[in-house]
Amino acid sequence: MNKPHFSVIIPVHNGGSDFERCLDALDRSRFSDRELIVVDDGSTDRSAQLARLRGAEVISTDHPRGPGAARNLGAERASGEFLFFVDADCEVHPDTFDRAAAALEAEPDLDALFGCYDDAPAAQNFIAQFKNLFHSYTHQHGGEDATTFWAGCGVVRRTVFAGIGGFDEEQFPRPSIEDIELGYRLRDGGFTIRLCKEVRVKHLKAWTFEQLMRSDIFDRGAPWTRLMLDRGRIDDTLNLRWSQRVSAALAWLLAAGLLGAVWRLGSLWLSGLSAFGLLVLNRDLYAYFARQRGVMFAMKAIPLHWFYYLYACLAFTVGAGGYALSRGRARRSRAETR
Repeated sequence: MNKPHFSVIIPVHNGGSDFERCLDALDRSRFSDRELIVVDDGSTDRSAQLARLRGAEVISTDHPRGPGAARNLGAERASGEFLFFVDADCEVHPDTFDRAAAALEAEPDLDALFGCYDDAPAAQNFIAQFKNLFHSYTHQHGGEDATTFWAGCGVVRRTVFAGIGGFDEEQFPRPSIEDIELGYRLRDGGFTIRLCKEVRVKHLKAWTFEQLMRSDIFDRGAPWTRLMLDRGRIDDTLNLRWSQRVSAALAWLLAAGLLGAVWRLGSLWLSGLSAFGLLVLNRDLYAYFARQRGVMFAMKAIPLHWFYYLYACLAFTVGAGGYALSRGRARRSRAETR
């Protein structure tokens, strides 16, 4: 039998109704040259049963091992030429697989690609709309020659994935930046990665403010900082472009000016200039918010976006501190073994 073009691999832990919608979307896909592998990562709900009813090959773990380990298990079972990773809280579009296949056909030497969220997130609460639209905008305006990877909707040649050892499940035993780290190893190995903006999925997660903060600081920002410091360079890509670094500094100057106004009103000029700079540097994003959800949504999103810059700096500080502590422990360990 011919090998399928795509081995679609979905890790799931208590996927609930979002996972059911994910499976429904797969049924609506027009692309048939694929196999479906679902890795049930220690679920206590009906996720495994739902996947079997849809004809998926199901691999189950006896306890949650994290999405990196789950994807690795799926890759070991896969037979397709390409591994197509999809998150359990995402809906593929009817043409998602077709567009990915077309991109690979157009560039036969391509080793990996990833797509992005569409501009119509399912959850209607403000935090979810902000988070998902911000993610979509970031990828839609990113460079196509990528240096990282995204496993929410990402494709890797199976032989390449096996050759570099898959996801680092020991360093990332829970949802974190295991896909970004994989992308770095792909590029360091001389492999090519493309950001294909026409390959889209719909995100279903109903983000809350608490989830947003915890994810951005402790699951993404801090470990990404440690990873970049360990590599010895900070990439100027996606949400690390120069304009965003300047925006982070301006956000802190704005906050400092507001705090200083408690004692000296004259310090408000610093906040005013900083706010003007933030509006200018991020005007395209705010115009995008206004086009997608209206002016009132954009006006609500602006202060949250400025707050994002504040806690992004906090995440960098947490990550840098963790990196310094780990380096210090490593030096002491080497000294004790001499």
